[in-house]
Amino acid sequence: MTSNRPSTTGVQMSSKAMIVGFALVATGGLISMCGIGITGTVLVSTVRRWVRAQQEPPAAVMKRKIAQARAATAAATAAGSSAWQNGMATSRTR
Repeated sequence: MTSNRPSTTGVQMSSKAMIVGFALVATGGLISMCGIGITGTVLVSTVRRWVRAQQEPPAAVMKRKIAQARAATAAATAAGSSAWQNGMATSRTR
């Protein structure tokens, strides 16, 4: 029961094509990493320049905005509770 057909158990692939493909992928990866590095450097320097150009430091702006939000919340809470307590009695008297 011998067969004259060749064995087809292994997959045949060109090692030269694999090497060229790997080299292209590696080269593309290096080029993309260089692009990411350059872009990151430019973004960081631009943000630093923008922060330095501000009249007020970002930390001071945040503290001022948080204080404004707290004051607005306190005022709204006080106004809402007084409107609820006083407004409920006067709105039903029609």
